[in-house]
Amino acid sequence: MSSSAELNSLLAGIRPGDENARAQAQKQWAACAKPLGSLGLLEDALTDMAALTGSARLALTPRTVLVLCADNGVVAQGISQTGSEVTGIVARALAAGQSNVCRMAALASCRVLPVDMGIRDFAPTPGVYASRIGNGTADMTAGPVMTRSQAEQAILAGMELVRRENEAGTHLLATGEMGIGNTTTATAVTCALLGRTPLELTGRGAGLSDAGLVRKRTAIETALRVNQPDPADPVDVLAKVGGFDIAGLCGVFLGGALYRIPVLVDGAISAVAALCAVRICPAAAAAVFATHQSAEPAGALLLQALGKKPLITAGMRLGEGTGAVAAMPLLDMALAIYQGSTFDDYGIEPYQPQGGQK
Repeated sequence: MSSSAELNSLLAGIRPGDENARAQAQKQWAACAKPLGSLGLLEDALTDMAALTGSARLALTPRTVLVLCADNGVVAQGISQTGSEVTGIVARALAAGQSNVCRMAALASCRVLPVDMGIRDFAPTPGVYASRIGNGTADMTAGPVMTRSQAEQAILAGMELVRRENEAGTHLLATGEMGIGNTTTATAVTCALLGRTPLELTGRGAGLSDAGLVRKRTAIETALRVNQPDPADPVDVLAKVGGFDIAGLCGVFLGGALYRIPVLVDGAISAVAALCAVRICPAAAAAVFATHQSAEPAGALLLQALGKKPLITAGMRLGEGTGAVAAMPLLDMALAIYQGSTFDDYGIEPYQPQGGQK
């Protein structure tokens, strides 16, 4: 079976959420001993998770942050502060439990799984799951970064990661990434999908100088002009100006919808991957859960395009899935109340809707 046929076969299995489970979750919230709707977006998140999973009996553990790692040929254009070798260094740190997200995940009782989607010249490493599509992508300023078949293979690889997590009993996934140059590719994909210009959306990434920012913006403008990605075809966009990590993350969101596991968006890079997933299969939106609003220029626009509201607005842009992991304790606290004391337990009358709730 071709990668295209396999992908279409899996996408056909994605179904809408369970509205009966949503109604049961709303009933459970109404019974909680607190003012109606007083946990705001946290209530909405758990209710949406009930609809996705098909059960109002929610569990948020065990959980995993999938950190997809890959290198990008556009680094040759001087669009990053460091070289591609840093991707492999951080991937090994992830495997050793020493990276930034590892420290946060330890506090959030979350497993970290680094995935090699295409780290340049990267040898097999214990603790790094190998799902290589290629040895890094080509330079998008000179032509497509990968073939369409490779883009489809990367999406399928992301879906396969979720299938494995589902078999292991995982109840919650977070998306992370590591790849020098991937704010450049993510911006190019965002420009293509949203019809925006590099001037509007290009940020400094990991901390570019003014000259570096100009090089980055120029590289994106060149790539879009040379490749002419089709905004109506997200796979074409990924193949021409994306990256193995972004395409894999797109697959993770599609896999979340297929296997009914909530997937937490991190920053702008995973958000544009989520947008690709939703453009490929609108029903996949049910598996997409926003956590924070990235400080990258495209951060707010991508969440608006997804129709999602962030739980956290803290100006974060660290990557690795750190923003998504940071939201996990908030969801845990909401779940504790969802499963906690009711008005009946207190022996008092429940609150009743009286209008003027908004």
